[in-house]
Amino acid sequence: MLKALPRRRGASVVTGYAAMALLGLAACAPSKPKTAPTPMNDPRVGLKAGLFDAGEAISNMKVVAKAVSPPGFLGITNSDLAFTGKYAIQGNYNGPVIWDISNPAKPVLVVAYTCPASQNDISVYKNLMFMSAEANNGRVDCKPGGVPDPVSKDRMRGVRVFDISDIKNPKLIANVQTCRGSHTHTVLEDPKDKDNVYIYVSGSSGIRSAGELAGCADLAADDPNSSRLRIEIIKVPLANPASAAVVGRANIFAGLGAAPAHGLSDADKEAAVKTLATAKAAGGFIAKNPQSGMDMVVPPQVIRPLLDNAMKARGGTSVNAADSAAVRGMAQGAINTMFAGAAGGAPAGRGGERSQCHDITVYPALGLAGGACEGHGLLIDISNPIAPVRLDAAADSNFAYWHSATFNNDGTQMLFSDEWGGGSSPKCRAGDKPEWGANAIFSIVNKKLVFKSYYKIPTVQSSNENCVAHNGSLIPIPGRDVMVQSWYQGGISVFDWTDPSKPKEIASFDRGPIDSTRMVQGGSWSVYWYNGSIVSSEIARGLDVAELVPSEFISQNEIDASNTVKWDYLNAQGQPKISWPPSFALAKAYTDQLERKGCVAPAKISEIRSSISSAEKTSGAARNATLTKLVTDVEASRSCDPKKTDLLKKALQDLQTLAM
Repeated sequence: MLKALPRRRGASVVTGYAAMALLGLAACAPSKPKTAPTPMNDPRVGLKAGLFDAGEAISNMKVVAKAVSPPGFLGITNSDLAFTGKYAIQGNYNGPVIWDISNPAKPVLVVAYTCPASQNDISVYKNLMFMSAEANNGRVDCKPGGVPDPVSKDRMRGVRVFDISDIKNPKLIANVQTCRGSHTHTVLEDPKDKDNVYIYVSGSSGIRSAGELAGCADLAADDPNSSRLRIEIIKVPLANPASAAVVGRANIFAGLGAAPAHGLSDADKEAAVKTLATAKAAGGFIAKNPQSGMDMVVPPQVIRPLLDNAMKARGGTSVNAADSAAVRGMAQGAINTMFAGAAGGAPAGRGGERSQCHDITVYPALGLAGGACEGHGLLIDISNPIAPVRLDAAADSNFAYWHSATFNNDGTQMLFSDEWGGGSSPKCRAGDKPEWGANAIFSIVNKKLVFKSYYKIPTVQSSNENCVAHNGSLIPIPGRDVMVQSWYQGGISVFDWTDPSKPKEIASFDRGPIDSTRMVQGGSWSVYWYNGSIVSSEIARGLDVAELVPSEFISQNEIDASNTVKWDYLNAQGQPKISWPPSFALAKAYTDQLERKGCVAPAKISEIRSSISSAEKTSGAARNATLTKLVTDVEASRSCDPKKTDLLKKALQDLQTLAM
């Protein structure tokens, strides 16, 4: 079932570069609730520009390492991250870069493996590494140079499988080709199937010809042979991963309504006016936006082939004034055609025929997945991994591009990010609405999505900083829902969304723009918590490693308790269920949270702390006696916060069990 949040009726859908060039689109009526006004006095505002000497602003965390990408990879886009053992594996458009982070303060380069493609997003499972390839330049042999032929057996668009048993020498063992390539992918570990892992492939580029890959067909979505509106599912037999192959193509889009859309922000309108004036003064190509009736600059992607055709028609080898004059008369027709096809040829009232998921986050312990699928956010049943079923869908006129999803640990809430502008545009300016390019937070009630609020970094960035919500993960602070998230050149934000209606930032790290005079792509692509460290893939620079520090929002006990969680490996899109081993830090963390809530008398908090400290200093029967009495004493505070009191009691009882 589709759920559209409050929106203006009749909002038009415009995709790709067209959306960036529009002027005068009607803005949607604001949705409720709104986030707080953006503070202009934030220390992140106005930071000095620079690549390696930019100004920095940091709050309630510390950066412990800044590793620079190795030669041949520095200056090439760094993408997503995965972790295995003591290693962080960083995607890069030139190939994966593997870092030893056993000492988080001193990451050591293990290997930089040349294998050009985009986005080269990474996942792992035990001794296997998987990597996405979508662009036409990917080769099956990982060699540089691309594939010049329009149809070629040498082209790789899909998911690569590597054996990393010897992590210093990754071995490519399989190339699993897919019809739309792999923009991102998700590794699914089915609790009922120990012999295989599954990969959900999200491909967003054009459909390949059957001549290059048999079975691919650019047909209407309701045709059973169509490659549209499908996520391709790969099965990887663990006994023979080299035989990995596509085993299903699931349509989780059927029946979706058209996604609502919003117009331009005030900052976009201001920038577009300047762009239009500059283009007119330079003799650029101008046409009327067929939706708004306002002038717009015709994108070079539209003009370039028209000029080439005009030049070739007269037998020329270079464009002249006559060619330009002829094309000026064609520009309006080309724009009309472009806008007519912007919705992908979908019938009125239905979703786009070419819609795809950008990213899918699976939560195997709950049998659920969150699909961030361009115009919609989906809740999906994955109890049968090769036949996922859509349970619910949400649409929102404040969202332009549903990008990624994150569950809270108990699966009662889900957060979707909006990568408005594709990550290459400034969407955190003073004139950008706080609901746009942000996160939308939902409660999950009876397997339905119920909207609660938006979250966006509470600061502003310059027009030369790409900034929008991007990839992040939970930080395992017990009893709370806390997440760290990347915002490109908006930096890193840590926020608490335990109350889904009132998310609040509690820590941050940001640099100034790479260049103060023009847009240069950079910033944090993704940032994840892994075994006590916050690791960020910095697009233009390398790898940043940070840690939380105690503050009014997070106590040292909460940090210590979170650091008792240890994973053998982590794919953020394969979300693990977090569990905390028994520890005194855990009991102290829950005590701190009761104190922070302010409904337990200070004297009682002091008494609980003193008893925990006494128990920690003893052992055996003496420890058990202290803990037994303490469990009874804690029960007296139950009326303050029953749920938190129960968590504290269980933490104490688990310690009591250990002492027996």
